[in-house]
Amino acid sequence: MRFTLVGNGRMGQQVAMVIAQSGHETAAALDINATISPEVFQGSDAIIDFTVREAFLANLPAMLASGVPVVVGTTGWDDAKEEVKRQLSEAGGSLLYSANFSLGVNIFLRTVREAARLIAPFAQFDIAFAEQHHTGKADFPSGTALRAADMILSANSRKKTVVRELSDDKKLAQDELQVASLRLGSVFGKHSAFIDSEADEIVIAHTAKNRSGFAAGAVEAAAWLAGRHKTAPGFYTMEDFLDEKFS
Repeated sequence: MRFTLVGNGRMGQQVAMVIAQSGHETAAALDINATISPEVFQGSDAIIDFTVREAFLANLPAMLASGVPVVVGTTGWDDAKEEVKRQLSEAGGSLLYSANFSLGVNIFLRTVREAARLIAPFAQFDIAFAEQHHTGKADFPSGTALRAADMILSANSRKKTVVRELSDDKKLAQDELQVASLRLGSVFGKHSAFIDSEADEIVIAHTAKNRSGFAAGAVEAAAWLAGRHKTAPGFYTMEDFLDEKFS
């Protein structure tokens, strides 16, 4: 298969390496500041975007106009998701978004969701979430942490809202889920769910060792989306990809 990469930074370079090792081909690797037109994607089976919010949103119309399915690892645009879906629907295109393509992380997220469900009937158990990343990461909390928070809220009715920062004059309410962020050195990424009671502490954690897991998952998802696009275009996530794999 042939892939066009949008974003030629560290993540884009890792994706290109995985593509080559998998026997696929990189049709082009476009710099984040490159002028993007629909024509540059012709002949590709899928587009893989690892840029930044502003570049992704600016390039989206050209990517959709190309008719080539798009895999997006860029984060920080959750507030524009409905507009992205609108453009996607109008173009009749396919887009798969994930804040984290690592298969290990996605198995971790499903484990956290199940743990949140299991403690829901027991009021003595509380839950919180935290993430750590390198100081160069622009958004916080991470997209993966926000995804984990959504999954916890969906599985545990005792938690209603997410609190990203604590204030000096207000205590955390029982129905609030704290999601904490730490930026430190060159940490690739660590996500942890903490479950606590007077008698027990349960910690579920995932630590990324390098970028290869993210890249490999993105390439697998892109190959899957290229096949799905032909018969069922639309908006997808790693949940859809994994549901089919696990079935």
